[in-house]
Amino acid sequence: MEKKIIGRVDKADFPKLNLYCIDVKIDSGAYTSAIHCSKIKEENNQLKCTFYSKGHPNFSGKEVIFDSYSFTNVKSSNGQVETRYKIKSEIVLFGKTYKINLTLSTRAEMKFPVLIGRQFISRKFMIDVDKENLSYKKSQE
Repeated sequence: MEKKIIGRVDKADFPKLNLYCIDVKIDSGAYTSAIHCSKIKEENNQLKCTFYSKGHPNFSGKEVIFDSYSFTNVKSSNGQVETRYKIKSEIVLFGKTYKINLTLSTRAEMKFPVLIGRQFISRKFMIDVDKENLSYKKSQE
């Protein structure tokens, strides 16, 4: 499969999460992908969380319930290890739907509510750091 060129930032849809035109940062330094989530709680073998952030208007603010989830350890750039919830979802880039694993993280203070890491990028995309919003621009044509 030929790799598509993706820029350092873009906009993506997450249809299973009811999130559309979400700002994402492509980060080859990160292994896992992360999405901003708040009010995370486990109840009756389900994971409940809210995708809301006042700084990111396209986050719906609706509670989402996951019947299937797991945990993973994520090491930050400062060497701290954090255990996070991990969900399986879908992302739409360049008009194509891909499966993606996302860790749930509080990214309220970050400019981008979603970070796309190497685990997802690998074998699909090459990053051109001089480009931005290539998938989004393609969807507008």
